[in-house]
Amino acid sequence: MTIARVYNVDDIDTDRIIPGKYTKTLDLAALAAHVLEDLDPAFAATVQPGDILVAGHNFGCGSSREQAPLALKAAGVSAVIARSFARIFYRNAINIGLPIIEVEWHSIESGDALSVDLVNGLVTNHSRHESFPAGRMPQQMIEILNAGGLVNYLRERGGYA
Repeated sequence: MTIARVYNVDDIDTDRIIPGKYTKTLDLAALAAHVLEDLDPAFAATVQPGDILVAGHNFGCGSSREQAPLALKAAGVSAVIARSFARIFYRNAINIGLPIIEVEWHSIESGDALSVDLVNGLVTNHSRHESFPAGRMPQQMIEILNAGGLVNYLRERGGYA
C-alpha cells in the first residue's frame, strides 16, 4: 500500500509536470527537484518514495516530452492514477517503466492508502474500504513495466543492445 497525492485537476499538461526550462538536462535528480512545482511548489520536497499521484482527466497533455514521466518516477512516484491520460504521455510512461492506470470514478483523497492491481485492473482504497475498476493493462505492457521500461524489456529479449 502506498499513499495518495490527489490533484483533482483536469488537463495537467507536461509543462506543469516538469516546466520546459528544466528539460535541458539528463540529470534525473534535477528533474525530480522541480516536478509539479507550478501545480504544487511543495510537491518535490514532500513526495515520499512509493506515493501514488491521482489526477483528473487528460493528464499529461501538451508536448510529447519524455521528461514528464521521468521526473515523476525520479521523484519517487510509484504510479499515476487519472480519469484519463493523453495518449503520448501514457505510452511514454509505460516506456520508462512508470505504471499508470485509468479510473473514471473514485473517491480517493490525499493521504488515503492505496494499492494498484494492473493485471486485474483494480485500484483499492484501503482507507475507505473501496475498490474501483480500471482498464486492464495488456500483458505486454505489464511485462514492459516489470522490466523497468521498454529499453530493459528489449534488452532482456535480445532485441536491443
